[in-house]
Amino acid sequence: MSSAILDRDVYIVECVRTPIARGYNNGALHNIQPVDLLAMTLDELMKRSGVDKALVEDVIAGVVSPVKEQGANIPRFAALKAGFPKHVPGVQLNRMCGSGQQAIHFAAQAIAAGSMDIAIGCGVEMMSVVAMGSDWQMDNPDFVKGFDFKVLHQGVSSEMIAEKYKLTRDELDKFSGRSHELCDAATKAGHFKSQIMPIKVGDKLIDTDEGIRVPVDYSKMKKLKTPFKENGLITAANASQISDGAAAVLLCSGRKLKELGLRPRAKIVTCVVVGSDPEYMLLGPIPATQKALKNVGLNVDQIDHYEINEAFASVVLAWQKELKINPAKINPNGGAIAHGHPLGATGAILMTKMVNELERTGQRYSLQTMCIGFGQATATIIENCNFKPKSKL
Repeated sequence: MSSAILDRDVYIVECVRTPIARGYNNGALHNIQPVDLLAMTLDELMKRSGVDKALVEDVIAGVVSPVKEQGANIPRFAALKAGFPKHVPGVQLNRMCGSGQQAIHFAAQAIAAGSMDIAIGCGVEMMSVVAMGSDWQMDNPDFVKGFDFKVLHQGVSSEMIAEKYKLTRDELDKFSGRSHELCDAATKAGHFKSQIMPIKVGDKLIDTDEGIRVPVDYSKMKKLKTPFKENGLITAANASQISDGAAAVLLCSGRKLKELGLRPRAKIVTCVVVGSDPEYMLLGPIPATQKALKNVGLNVDQIDHYEINEAFASVVLAWQKELKINPAKINPNGGAIAHGHPLGATGAILMTKMVNELERTGQRYSLQTMCIGFGQATATIIENCNFKPKSKL
C-alpha cells in the first residue's frame, strides 16, 4: 500500500455492477423488477467481499425516480431479499444524476465520522420500468414559478453549454464515437469482465453492456434531429442513453479493515458536492473538480485518469476545455454515451469502473465527477491501495 492504514480512513473493499441494458421494454433486463436487480447486486457484492452481511451498518442507495416499483425505500427491501439480517437498515436518496455517487459519499462520511465501520453505497435505476421524470412536476406551472432563473430541460442547458464553449457538432459527434469505440475495445479486451456480474434472464446470460454500437456510423449521426434547439447540436447520439442497471460499493473503516484482515482496493481521498448555475446546470463538474483537487492539494495533471459522466458530450468537452485536462485521461474505457446511464446507479457504476481501471493500469489517483440537473455536481478522488511508485534509477 502507498500509505499506512489509519482507523478513520475510508476504504473500498469491493465493488460490482450489473451489465447495463437498454432502458426500454425490449431491453435485456426489462423483465426484472428493480428491487430484485438491486438485491442480486447486493448479494453478489457481499459474496465477493467475504464480509458477513450482519456487519453492514447501512445500505444507502441512489434512486432518481423513487416512485412505484422504485419507491418505498427500495434498498431496505432489496437488502432483506438479498438475505441481510433484519437489523441492517436501508435508505434511498435522490441527488438526481449524482445519486449513486452521493450514496457512496454518505457511506464514506458516516465511516469517517466514526458513526459506522462498514456501509454500502449503491444505486439502481430501471428506466424501462419507471420512466425518467415520473416524480417531476415540471409541467405544473405552480411548481416552476417563483424562481429567479428559468427552469430548463437539461437538453436545453447542454445546447447553451455547447454555444458558450464554441463547440461544433463534429466535435460532439466525434467524442461520442470515441466513447463507443473505447467501450467496445474495453469489452473485447475483457476490462469489464471481472466487474460485471452476469445475469441469467430466461435462457440468456447477460454479461455485457447492451448500448455499445460499433462500427460508429458518423454519416447517420450527422442526420439526427436536434430536439432541444432548431438547427442545434445535441442529438440522441451525443447524449447518454436511457438504461437499466445497478451497482454497489462496500466501504470500510481502516480500523475494521485491520480487525477483519480485509484487503482494501482503493482509499477514498476526498468527496465533495457543489451547487452551480441552475440554467447552465451541467457545468457543475468544473467547480466540483476544482474543489476536490484543492481539498487534497493535487493538480489536474496528478490525476491519472478521470471518470466524468457523459450526460451530454458538450458537458465533458466544456469541462475538459475549462480545466485543460489531457483528453487521453478522460473515460479511457468509454462512458455513458456508449454503455448507458441508469440514473441512480451510474455514480456507483463509474466508481466500480474507476477502481478496476486503477488496478488494471497500476496507476495511483482517479477522479470521478458527475453533472446534476438544476445546477449541482459531485466529485470523488480515490487512491489505488496497491499502487507501487516506480523506483528511481
